[in-house]
Amino acid sequence: MAKAEQAGLPGEGLRERKRRETAQRITDAGIALFIARGYEATTLDDIAEKAGISRRSFFSYFKSKDDILLSLQSGTGKMLVAALHDEPVEKPPLTAMRDAVIRVCAPFPMDEMMAMDRLMRSSESVQARKQASYIEHEKLLFEALRQKWPDPAREVSLRLLAMLSIGTIRLSLDEMSRTGGARPLTDLLAQYFDALDGTL
Repeated sequence: MAKAEQAGLPGEGLRERKRRETAQRITDAGIALFIARGYEATTLDDIAEKAGISRRSFFSYFKSKDDILLSLQSGTGKMLVAALHDEPVEKPPLTAMRDAVIRVCAPFPMDEMMAMDRLMRSSESVQARKQASYIEHEKLLFEALRQKWPDPAREVSLRLLAMLSIGTIRLSLDEMSRTGGARPLTDLLAQYFDALDGTL
């Protein structure tokens, strides 16, 4: 699964690097245990032991098991914004958004995405919070779209595009789960975005 194990982030001090590395170690330990034992059967003590920290230290990084899973998608909105920023302003917004979303999702291996999706679907509380996070992603995308195409006359269509882009990701993930990964996620994303062509 994707990790943020860079040699060092720009402007990052030793303390911040160690904290980031510990958080990543806890995440890796939690995910490995969730996959091996199941989400409900894995305890916080199990995760702390595998990560080489105390149970008390765990709460300095995460509030619950749910937060480990949710951390995997917490940066999605920012990744999409960064990818959109790199798109040429000459592109139509829908095409730029389509290409940005596919570029963000393409590097993730199908088997890892399927495993993460199954884990998230195994917990009702994670699912509820995951749905809520989509609203935050929409807000980030809308602001990025509005900055890239600041014409006030386009504001309504850009707000719709932000909502539909996140909706397209959700539909594609649902289809991937329903069909057991029969088609790559990027193919599904392209299909759903193409279905929007001409509507915005």
